[in-house]
Amino acid sequence: MSKLILTHEVSGLGAPGDVIEVKNGFARNYLVPQGLAVAWSRGGEKQIEQIKAARAAREHATIEEAKDLKAKLEANKVKLSIKAGKEGRLFGSVKNSDIADAVAAAGLGSVDKRKIEITSPIKMTGEHEATVRLRDDLVATITVQVVAAK
Repeated sequence: MSKLILTHEVSGLGAPGDVIEVKNGFARNYLVPQGLAVAWSRGGEKQIEQIKAARAAREHATIEEAKDLKAKLEANKVKLSIKAGKEGRLFGSVKNSDIADAVAAAGLGSVDKRKIEITSPIKMTGEHEATVRLRDDLVATITVQVVAAK
């Protein structure tokens, strides 16, 4: 088992600054090469504090602001226009950054693309759902309406 410090949020493992213990292969082959974690060391305690401070600064300042944003996101559909072929099949798929850009373009506020989770790949036109983690304890579900670009 390897002891690591997460530098980015990893779904199912934890948030930035968390100290986790995972199998050696997972750490060596995925987390460290992707830049999602660094090896834990005694000197890493300072690094943990810096990561947590940066995370707190990026989070929405207050719970009220986050709840307002959640209400806005859940009340409105986000429209996304993407190039599609016959029968509504997309060329490629919808990425987190596409959804973040569409939310900003709709005037609903700014959402960090790293906080967006798409449950299954979006490769067809129509309505799909994605979740946005606004805070550790607050998750908003957005409806993404994908239409073919003309």
